[in-house]
Amino acid sequence: MKTQKFKTNINCGNCLAKVTPILNAEPKIESWSVDLQSDDRILTVESENITADEVFKTVLKAGFIAKPE
Repeated sequence: MKTQKFKTNINCGNCLAKVTPILNAEPKIESWSVDLQSDDRILTVESENITADEVFKTVLKAGFIAKPE
């Protein structure tokens, strides 16, 4: 399992509610979480084979940005 971390602009519970179904629907993502307490709102993704670009595009579908740390 590979862990990737991304800086995001997901900054509140409503934002999290928008991105949750999209991240949950991505079959390559085993698990994920967003640290809303962090200044950089770090998205942590656990996956065997998803690329950083695929994570970026998945998060973008919800209207947010995820940049690799």
